[in-house]
Amino acid sequence: MPTRPFRFAIQSFSAQSAGEWRDRARKTESLGYSALHLADHILGPGDAIAPTGHPIQELAAVPAMAMAAEATETLRIGCRVFCIDYRLPAVLAKETATLDLLSEGRLELGLGAGWLANEYEAIGIDFDPPTERIDRLAEVVHLIKAHANGEPLDLDGRSVKIHGYAGVPAPVQQPHPPIMIGGGSRRVLQLAAREAQVVSFNFNNRSGTLGPEGFRSGTADETRKKVGWVAEAAGDRFDSLELEIGAYLVHIGRGADAACEGIAKAFGLEASDMKAHPHALFGSVDEICDELVRRRDEFGIHYVTVGHEAIDTFAPVVQRLAGQ
Repeated sequence: MPTRPFRFAIQSFSAQSAGEWRDRARKTESLGYSALHLADHILGPGDAIAPTGHPIQELAAVPAMAMAAEATETLRIGCRVFCIDYRLPAVLAKETATLDLLSEGRLELGLGAGWLANEYEAIGIDFDPPTERIDRLAEVVHLIKAHANGEPLDLDGRSVKIHGYAGVPAPVQQPHPPIMIGGGSRRVLQLAAREAQVVSFNFNNRSGTLGPEGFRSGTADETRKKVGWVAEAAGDRFDSLELEIGAYLVHIGRGADAACEGIAKAFGLEASDMKAHPHALFGSVDEICDELVRRRDEFGIHYVTVGHEAIDTFAPVVQRLAGQ
């Protein structure tokens, strides 16, 4: 795989006002991050989400993405990732085409098979086995692509049955907005390798909750396997793919080593394994820059998303490496 230039994104879940959200989008753009992502979760505080370990997402993805696009000029907007079970497929296709049109071609279209079992139960959706959810994801990807080309739709899949109309509006990005597919299982990553433009490496969240099991599924050894699965399935496409990962734990500067050791112990890992964990970054700005270059050389991962709480401390890394 050829060396691709770094780019960086912020993922944010919450804001207390329209002004705060606009300011965050503008700050993300001004600091050199290429994109602002949300996730796609619905639950507020309560008994349903408490056992999962998942943070509360206050903002609905679609309107927040639209406002971020309106508040900025070049910032790409995305959802990392839309759960394809939370909307009718036809509605998701139309909404995302509209987002691309109104943002003047700045949409990154993240799609995932869903994983947060308690959320499914709380909002009254059946949590089907992984095989069924991934099959449905493949059908939705097919729809997104067909919707973008403006031809009459005639889809008769197991989950997506759409006939008798052509998709509008036409997205600015053709043949369709770049699709990011995220996940941690072999099957979903190989679907991404075949169909997406961006492969997003995540934990294997088969347990339906966040915790040590999921975090251990994202170690360097496990990520190496995942990249191999993607390369195998992508074939000649591999060199054209963007490989993205979320750095969920970021500690820059004083106390980084102690933080690394404490978190490693909590997750049942050695400190050295945590230091090299592709979903974590610990150290000085220099050390983190060196580590990101090393990971790009080893895994090909050049697109890194960090949480909004790290927007300022991580900015010197962005300024040094973005586009390099």
